[in-house]
Amino acid sequence: MFNWKSAYATFHDSFPGSRRTPVIGITGNFGDKGCELAEGYFESVRRAGATPVILPPTEDRDTIVTMLDSIDGLLLSGGADLNPLYLGEEPVPALGSINPRRDLFELLLIRLAFDRQLPIFGICRGIQMLAAALDGSIWQDLATAASSEGGSSAFVLPLLKHSQALDRAVASHSVSIADGSLLHSIMGATTLAVNSFHHQAVREPGPHLRICARSGDGVIEAVASTEHKSILGVQWHPECFCLAGDETMMPLFRWLADEAANYREARRIHSRVLTLDSHCDTPMFFDQNIHFDQRDPRILVDLHKMTEGGLDASIMVAYIPQGPRTPEGHAAATAYADSQLRRVEEMVQSMPLVDDAFPTVSLARTPADLYRLKAAGQHAIMLGIENGYAIGRDLSLLRHFKEDHGIVYMTLCHNGNNDICGSARPREGEALEGVSDFGADVIREMNRLGIMVDLSHASERSFYDALDISTTPIVCSHSSARALCDHPRNLTDDQLRALAAKGGVAQVTFYNGFLRTDGEASILDAVAHLNHMIAVAGIEHVGIGTDFDGDGGVPGLASASELINFTRRLLRERYNEDDLRMIWGGNFLRVMEQGKTLPPPSL
Repeated sequence: MFNWKSAYATFHDSFPGSRRTPVIGITGNFGDKGCELAEGYFESVRRAGATPVILPPTEDRDTIVTMLDSIDGLLLSGGADLNPLYLGEEPVPALGSINPRRDLFELLLIRLAFDRQLPIFGICRGIQMLAAALDGSIWQDLATAASSEGGSSAFVLPLLKHSQALDRAVASHSVSIADGSLLHSIMGATTLAVNSFHHQAVREPGPHLRICARSGDGVIEAVASTEHKSILGVQWHPECFCLAGDETMMPLFRWLADEAANYREARRIHSRVLTLDSHCDTPMFFDQNIHFDQRDPRILVDLHKMTEGGLDASIMVAYIPQGPRTPEGHAAATAYADSQLRRVEEMVQSMPLVDDAFPTVSLARTPADLYRLKAAGQHAIMLGIENGYAIGRDLSLLRHFKEDHGIVYMTLCHNGNNDICGSARPREGEALEGVSDFGADVIREMNRLGIMVDLSHASERSFYDALDISTTPIVCSHSSARALCDHPRNLTDDQLRALAAKGGVAQVTFYNGFLRTDGEASILDAVAHLNHMIAVAGIEHVGIGTDFDGDGGVPGLASASELINFTRRLLRERYNEDDLRMIWGGNFLRVMEQGKTLPPPSL
């Protein structure tokens, strides 16, 4: 008789301890016998080096959230047709059987996994569910679509046989793979022989997916992310080949396992490292009844997006457009700055409590506050002012903004010169100026009060003047590298070196116009700018200032929810946890801690 205790002892002796493979959640089919899954799915995942778990269909919100919290990647398995009513369509006669227990669950699951940046791989029905959940559409039946006037133009007739009678591990037709696509990089081929068991297919992939393979009749056979995310869908069944011992399709599952491992490591690091975005303009929207504790589509930074992206803290600034340099203009700017800062404070005070004890987000004034809040599982907001126009010519206002609102930095200017210094983008008729005599007094008072001097938006002359005047390191809260994007707002290599020599930091920003001079920038450009800034200034002198809600945001880094993608890319670039701790706020907070608040001057 089999001795299970002997097997247990053998297993226990060989237990690998803390070693853990990434966990891949696989959507289970649901039929007369309950939740079930074909062996090929979980066996392919296991052979790829990941741990498979089955996700049974449910519409319970807490259960779905717990599922997503417990996995590092998502595999969408095949199965029945999608109910067309979910896509606003009535069923055609050839619609097959549908599975109402799966449809709503998977639509919710995919969208929530997408928000969390989880790696996703869809197979057959899975590719169709990807398109449906991510704002695309599907053909209810290929033959019906091909015979209709609207559908025939989408295909090269006659249609191939897409529901083969051959064994499931035998290829029945070929697909053409787009050169340079994600699928091409995974499979290393431009054509692939595949099996086929479907009569529905992706019609339009939608804005988040691009086509990367078609069959000879034009049917979409594979899609991938348009935003450099870990998303892939194929119309065939690669798991059938793998189960039969054919290694041809294993690269697909190894890709998923590798992406999941990368995702898991990024999440682990974010749990250990304080992550700080040094610049966002979200307060501009707080007069529009914004729901910060919800996932509000009107803003790029809210509590849900911060949680999804692994962002612990954000410095929210009161942005002050440059206006007339008159007593009336200065008074209006001061009042506007006060009102924006008060809106942030009121928003934080209105946040719901966790366990009726701790708020979900709190204001912070010091690095110690940030670390305390992270340890308590809370998010944090610091305050700043963008444009010293807010103080006009009144030095005493610096003390007001520091003591009454707790600002941690002030950007000396914005677009257009002010009484403090010259801008990198002066208005028509204005000269390229440096720091004025009044501006020098402002910098000295900021040093005394412990307010960081921010030189983003300043002219080169203002930059070097401020560097000479300031007795503490300066920061550029949201600036990128001019060597890669020739824009006057960006920093030259000489500026980066000078900044580093004085102990300052430059925070790479995600604004399209500061990342590329032509075309659409993406996460790849943001990584390239950071790499360049590190190569010039050193890793101790860089950080991240997104400029979200102030025109910042590019594909792959479109909101706070996507910031985990930046960490994932940096891990691919071989940055380690200590590097990421510095980049994600350690360097910026070092400068903040170096600023010493001195006693007021004697009268």
